Amino acid sequence: MRFYPVLLLLLALLARPDSIRAQGRLSGVVLDSVTHQPLPFASVFLANTTLGVTTTEQGKFNFPSVPAGTYDVVGSYLGYRLAKQSITVGPAAQQLTLLLTPTANRLAEVVVRPNPNRASDYQKFTELFLGRTTFSRQCRIRNPDDVLVDFDPEANELTATAINFVQVDNQALGYRIKYYGLRFNTNFTQHVVTFYGQPVFEEMTARNARQQRRWEANRAAAYHGSLTHFLSSVRAGQVAEEGFTAQRLRIVPNPRFARADSLRRQLLRERETRMLSAADNDSIRIWSKVPAAFSMLYTKVLPVDSLRRVAAGGEPVFLRFRDNLQVSYLREAPDPLYPIRTAQPTNVPSPPADRQVSQLVLMVREIEIQPNGQLTNPLAVFTDEYWGFEKMGEFLPVNYLPLAPAASPKTHP
Repeated sequence: MRFYPVLLLLLALLARPDSIRAQGRLSGVVLDSVTHQPLPFASVFLANTTLGVTTTEQGKFNFPSVPAGTYDVVGSYLGYRLAKQSITVGPAAQQLTLLLTPTANRLAEVVVRPNPNRASDYQKFTELFLGRTTFSRQCRIRNPDDVLVDFDPEANELTATAINFVQVDNQALGYRIKYYGLRFNTNFTQHVVTFYGQPVFEEMTARNARQQRRWEANRAAAYHGSLTHFLSSVRAGQVAEEGFTAQRLRIVPNPRFARADSLRRQLLRERETRMLSAADNDSIRIWSKVPAAFSMLYTKVLPVDSLRRVAAGGEPVFLRFRDNLQVSYLREAPDPLYPIRTAQPTNVPSPPADRQVSQLVLMVREIEIQPNGQLTNPLAVFTDEYWGFEKMGEFLPVNYLPLAPAASPKTHP
């Protein structure tokens, strides 16, 4: 199967206008780690949110109202390395100190790029990072020269980093995203894509009321049916009410696949210098049809209590289920650009065209779902199918509040 890890892309909150989340206050100071002098006008932000401030002349900062949850607090200042501190926000006010390490002593911080990005490598990176959805087509990287892309042919891996941050302008959702500390990796052999960092969101200024309405509708469409929408509905015990169904999916490796794949590869190597015969093509076609695994999809829809464990007193709530999950969102059809599967890694049939169907794999026994809709360890889950298809085009800040529980149709310019 093709699993796509969900790292810092656990995006938005489940909230309604009549449901106000607990808020907390966060304040502190940004200091030079060597001199312990305050750093005035430094940038401080909560990663994956629109919440960002600038320090005062005394290096102080204040977030008067932060939704409850766990965040990475990030400090940025010219000539200093990023500072990051993980905190959990609750009702009580908190104070913290961010120590930024100067980089001015490192040979004037000259960045040398021995080789420019190959156009083909950079194109692959943008497709995998931004995605191929309708919304992703409206995303642009504004500082491509700051992205360092490298392809390792032996490992069949593509990696990318950024000198400072990658700026992505999403004209579909109306967000400008600065993605600090990007670490991107894709293994083409294993079909696994991972990327993580500390992004901060800035809302764009709409040209007119019509564009603002389009952004709001698109944000709602990006949220509804997303992984975070599903996780939040599990936490709230409202899976069916929010338009989801979940079914148990058991996957068993096919013992015949390894030999069939080996024979196919061997034949192709032996015929590299001459054309394949009709018999060769028949053999390759037969071997290619052997699935890597067999899947058993249980028809019974799982009740919410088979997807979670609720501690005594109602908190905390843990995501927990057996085998894998096939999750269907019934209130919205897939994006028009979602590819129709022609070659199956397993014997699972293609899903109905009127719903978004994803697969979810839990890598640990259980993992806590926080009040803000995030997992305490995003690496604890892998996604495939529709959730693996969505990328930066649908990337929302975790403090996004949907206006209504029902899905909104995607709109386009």
